[in-house]
Amino acid sequence: MTTHRDPTPPPSPDPGPGPGPGGGPPSAPPEAGAARAACTPAPPDLTGSPFASDTFTSATFVSVGNGPLLSLAGVWVVTRVGMLLLLLRDTLGVGGVGREVYVLYQYWYRQFAHGTFPVNDVTWQYPPGAGLVIMSPGVLPWLTYFQAFVALTLLADAAVTLALARADSDRVTHGAWVWVCGLPLLLHLPLARYDVQATALAVLALLALRSRSTAGHRLGGALAALGALVKVWPVLALIGTPRGRTTRDAWVSAAVTAAALLATLALFFSHSLGFLRQQGSRGIQIESLGGTALSLAGAAGVWPGTVQYRYGAFEYVGPYVSTIGRLALLLTVLACVWLLIWRLRARDWTEATPADAALAAVLLLTVTSRVISPQYMIWLLGLAAVCLTSRRTVMRPVALLLLPAAALSSLAYPVLYDDVLAGTLPGLGVMAVRNALLLAAALLAARRLWTSSVAVGERAE
Repeated sequence: MTTHRDPTPPPSPDPGPGPGPGGGPPSAPPEAGAARAACTPAPPDLTGSPFASDTFTSATFVSVGNGPLLSLAGVWVVTRVGMLLLLLRDTLGVGGVGREVYVLYQYWYRQFAHGTFPVNDVTWQYPPGAGLVIMSPGVLPWLTYFQAFVALTLLADAAVTLALARADSDRVTHGAWVWVCGLPLLLHLPLARYDVQATALAVLALLALRSRSTAGHRLGGALAALGALVKVWPVLALIGTPRGRTTRDAWVSAAVTAAALLATLALFFSHSLGFLRQQGSRGIQIESLGGTALSLAGAAGVWPGTVQYRYGAFEYVGPYVSTIGRLALLLTVLACVWLLIWRLRARDWTEATPADAALAAVLLLTVTSRVISPQYMIWLLGLAAVCLTSRRTVMRPVALLLLPAAALSSLAYPVLYDDVLAGTLPGLGVMAVRNALLLAAALLAARRLWTSSVAVGERAE
């Protein structure tokens, strides 16, 4: 039997005035004090393992306290100015982080201006909705393309921050803080990729799905569909919607929105689905889990492959690469099967389940992918932040693992990217630890999602 928990727990009985410096009221009888003690919930145990969900309370991170929005806005401004300065200089490590915007994105923008998606371009591997993001700087004609793109990225970032802050109504869940403080761990990379915009659509979709209204569910479905047409993975925001009317409203809205947008793009642009031809040819990117395995084997002298720039990324070429690619594809299929089984067997939903399921799903599909670009961490940080806006989430320890993984991702690119390409000890070490953290986060997320929504339901039955 499927159970739907009320996301707002009933208030505890008023225990009356607690003891002050001078003790409790002298007139209170002993039995009243005992009754109050029985009704008062026990404080969380902060001495246990940091990976126990109930140990993550307001004492775990910086206390929000009074004036949270002002503090949050101040940190956002300071960190984003720092990111912007790094981007304007763009000499950290290998440098050239912004080149993708003012060379590649702007090149595609000119093609869209002629009414066509990129044709026979191996670097164009994105769904047609991505074209809307690439074209969006045109709404700011008084700026250069690069300036307009960065400005719109910062606007999307601010929208995510504001939405998370509003959802953080308890002021002890810290979802907005994870986003504001976690994104700068990737240095200036988020400002030079369109993944912030895709993440914004997924974040807003998950927050809309928490609404008790049909309109909110439909809005969540529409936003998830828009995100999926920008970068596919936001469709996973819908995998954890509770069965029944919520799922029906959200999924129907998503299907209608996707069909309408696809039809519109096909009407006004040619070759809108040309990206499908490029995906199948991808190899093993050096930053993927399979790439790390090959780099370690190469360092041990048991694999003679090399690194080549192919399909817009550095990939490994040599024996067993195709085998590892097929294995990665098989693992992706198995991850999808597991998610389907979870969906069918889940019995216990809370307000946090959709976000928890989305984070677990994206993590599983990320670690089994042939490609793990550093900007993928933007997705994971955004989803983790949504999870942490609810006190019912089970993903707090997963979010804790993602923060050092994000820092190591920026250390790998752009800071030590030459070492990663050359397979030196620092490069190997950074990639091995980063990918180990991602794998641990994926397995932990899957386990906690299962035990919180399947095992709990089975025990209740």
